[in-house]
Amino acid sequence: MASNKNQHYVPQCYLKRFSSVESGVAINLFNLDRKKLIENAPIKKQCSKGYFYGKDLVIEKALQPIEGGYSSVINQIIEPGYRFSEEHKTFLKRFWLLQNMRTDAASRRSVEMSDEMGVVAGIDSSEYRQELDEAVALSMKIFYEHMDIVDDLKVCLIKNKTDAEFITSDDPAVLSNKWHIFKKSSSGLSFGLGSAGNIILLPLTPNILCLGYDGDVYSIKHKNGWVDVKDKRDIRSINQHQFLNCRANIYSHKSDIEAELISDYEEIALRKPILRHSITYSVLDRVENGFKLYRTIDRKDAGEHEEALMHCQMKYPKSSLWPKLVGWRNNGFVFSNDSGFGYIRKSRISEMKGEKFKKIRA
Repeated sequence: MASNKNQHYVPQCYLKRFSSVESGVAINLFNLDRKKLIENAPIKKQCSKGYFYGKDLVIEKALQPIEGGYSSVINQIIEPGYRFSEEHKTFLKRFWLLQNMRTDAASRRSVEMSDEMGVVAGIDSSEYRQELDEAVALSMKIFYEHMDIVDDLKVCLIKNKTDAEFITSDDPAVLSNKWHIFKKSSSGLSFGLGSAGNIILLPLTPNILCLGYDGDVYSIKHKNGWVDVKDKRDIRSINQHQFLNCRANIYSHKSDIEAELISDYEEIALRKPILRHSITYSVLDRVENGFKLYRTIDRKDAGEHEEALMHCQMKYPKSSLWPKLVGWRNNGFVFSNDSGFGYIRKSRISEMKGEKFKKIRA
């Protein structure tokens, strides 16, 4: 069992594509806190923890065929003349979802949110607290039950034809939403996996990136699933998302870019949220015409009250740069029921039983 103790939340088969040496055993690591590039760090020691998925090895063994499948798909993608198949599109979207949910950063965000909810609610943390291993197991359960949630997204492969390279990180599967960030009416709302306007990003190699997008909101011109990018500014805008999403470390194939990485990180450091969630606490203020009206307050100022609501939502970093290749679809649309559900994609409506959604021009 000891041979399975070191369990990776970003798999070695993924990181090896960014290796700094031909043997695939090392990678260049840039630590954000120290603002320092460490050359040829051992890949086997990156993005891993002892029994991260549990000592029973159930999850660890369940992930192995998926990781083997990933290696096979990437080997085919890098072959000359490759055409992006429907089978591989679905596989990469689901691999993105798995990678988005399986990292240490994702589990810690869940624990941090759970901890603060307990504090705000005044619940004894010793009884309420979610442990990290519980968060990991829950994330994997949710993935296996809802892996099709991203199947409706369109997806393409970005071919980097510049002398810059894609970087990756300890939390490489990025969820963002250009439409949500630009849409004023979405102010105060967050977005999630089923939201309209989603964009998903996953670097595959220093020269290839997988980009998924809501085809009802965006339009991307491609040929056989490929988009050639020749402007370094587009590569830089994509790399910015890795800086914003990662927890501690950026990974790079190149070793002579420390100054560039420091400059790029310092430019966006203030846009990187300290906490990735927010909690709102509201107490019952009064009842008018049969409707309950609540007042938002600071929890410590609540005093005596009979009824309260607590609302928690995720906070996502807001990139200041977007690649030009992501265009707006003519007559694009989203769906809403004018509630806290926010804006969702058409494929998610069937899950909202009893809710009436209307089509809105994006």
